[in-house]
Amino acid sequence: MQNNLSSAEVLTESYYDSSDADRFYEQVWGGEDIHIGLYDETDNIPEASRKTVTTMVDNLRSLNVQSRVIDLGAGYGGSARYLAKQSGCNVTCLNISQVQNSRNRVLNQQQGFDKQIEVRHGSFEEIPCPDSSMDIVWSQDSFLHSSQKEKVLSEISRIMVPGGELIFTDPMQADTCPEGVLQPVYDRLNLESMGSFAFYRETLTSLGFEETNVIDLTPQLRNHYDYVRQNLQGRYDELVAIISHEYMDNMIKGLKNWVAAADKSYLAWGILHFTKVS
Repeated sequence: MQNNLSSAEVLTESYYDSSDADRFYEQVWGGEDIHIGLYDETDNIPEASRKTVTTMVDNLRSLNVQSRVIDLGAGYGGSARYLAKQSGCNVTCLNISQVQNSRNRVLNQQQGFDKQIEVRHGSFEEIPCPDSSMDIVWSQDSFLHSSQKEKVLSEISRIMVPGGELIFTDPMQADTCPEGVLQPVYDRLNLESMGSFAFYRETLTSLGFEETNVIDLTPQLRNHYDYVRQNLQGRYDELVAIISHEYMDNMIKGLKNWVAAADKSYLAWGILHFTKVS
């Protein structure tokens, strides 16, 4: 693990390693897939979260048994296991939370993927991989935690082969979001800033990527945060046995702030797919 973590990374590691966060994400947010879901056909959080994974895989053009894949901010590894199962490829999971990494390794062993999936503790601001060593870079709802997003994207460019695919999702601010209105959103996870569709397009183009497909799915962000809030509130008396009152109360408040910001069209979310051409 790198020792020179940014302040944002230290806060992220501490947050996700807490027992409250671990139990919340495992019990409420989606289980193996702790990412924003697609709710067109379901209101079930794990099913919707898995739908995001399958939709992203369907958009990849080059995934096969020989693909070298890295999942940045891999969480509990649900996406990596799906990728490995669908294609037979090997996947590296890079994640900053030791608690999540431990659960990921257990699930890999239980499901027979421990030979295909390597779990590494580290930061995507300094990806511990050689230059031109990855064919596919995958990430879901993780880049928002970095205060150095340009550095993250530069690192991705460094480790990717020409012709490689980058596919990711990220909670973002809308391209037209006014200045200074998202502080309540930032406060939930100690964020300093958020990306945007325009930011990712401009930065990745400057790094030698071309846009393959960008799917704006912004309404799903609002759906997901509100379903998670409803689930947490509805199960409050049950969950208080394993998650503290303070954590749940703060989470409910934070989720309401995200929904309110989404209702004002301040936020954005979608699947961003780029190909490295140089």
